[in-house]
Amino acid sequence: MDHDGQVVGDAYVEVSPADPEYARLASQAITEEDMDRRRRRWREDDEALRREFEDYLASGRQDAAPGEPPGA
Repeated sequence: MDHDGQVVGDAYVEVSPADPEYARLASQAITEEDMDRRRRRWREDDEALRREFEDYLASGRQDAAPGEPPGA
């Protein structure tokens, strides 16, 4: 949680209705189906970036200094 009490990351925590934070945390909770949709979207959105990174690695540019052609 940040300094304002907002959730900063994703976590799985079992909280019972007797917990004093239950109402606040429940209002921020997502369903398993929502989490599955998020994961699918992340994978789909990351696919283009993954391909671009693999192309970059295959080009040999990662060892080149900025502005320098590979193998120089």
